[in-house]
Amino acid sequence: MEEYLNKGIKEIISRFPEVADILNEYNIGCAPCSVGSCLLKDIVEIHNLSEEGEQALMARIAKVIYPDQEVKIPPIKRKQQARPGEIKYSPPMKKLVDEHVLIKRWVALIPRVLENLDVESEAGRQFIRDGVDFIRSYADKYHHAKEEEILFKYFDENLDILQTIHEDHEKARSHVRAILEALDKRDKEEIAEHLNAYYELLTEHIKKEDEILYPWMDRILSITQIGELFSDFNKVDEQFGDAPEKYEEFVNKLEEKFTLKELRK
Repeated sequence: MEEYLNKGIKEIISRFPEVADILNEYNIGCAPCSVGSCLLKDIVEIHNLSEEGEQALMARIAKVIYPDQEVKIPPIKRKQQARPGEIKYSPPMKKLVDEHVLIKRWVALIPRVLENLDVESEAGRQFIRDGVDFIRSYADKYHHAKEEEILFKYFDENLDILQTIHEDHEKARSHVRAILEALDKRDKEEIAEHLNAYYELLTEHIKKEDEILYPWMDRILSITQIGELFSDFNKVDEQFGDAPEKYEEFVNKLEEKFTLKELRK
């Protein structure tokens, strides 16, 4: 079993497809991951399984790989973990999670935005531009910049999990560019296609960061590094001034607008 613990998870799933189903039962979505270079032993640490969960998972995987043998599962060395199901974020990670709350509020409005798409009037087109401005200014320049330019620099950026996050960010940016290009052509269907794709991408992306990435990073970072991060994040907040409040007000007004529409029906 030691041999397979040090193999990439994609290679294992390719040879033993049933392993993907087992991982899915533990909410470990390795099968659809586009990078997939994590080692099998990494899966346990990154996803913060309990010792009992680790043993049960590895026993089932061992049964697939060695169906006719009794296999002893070697212990996997891990960083100190939070209790499963209980996530306590460090102050800098809590900042990122709180920023996700506002992004999720906007993402949750996308289905309503799609129902009210108007590319013919200037007001309708400006409405779309305002939504894109929120994505580019708040979600990307403000929030993603903290991740890519500060947080991720504390880690090996060739790690599978960080490559996956970077890929998500680039996909999000490509959808935004496509929305603006479609707006210039007044192509309502294409705008809807990319807005919906952004909605689906961000919904999973934020869950991945809040529940897997940030807790894993918190287990690895030292107290000193956490203090440095918090200080650097505060500097970013100072540079952006009242921009976060401006975009919160934007989301507040959008929520009010759609609530009023619902009440008038």
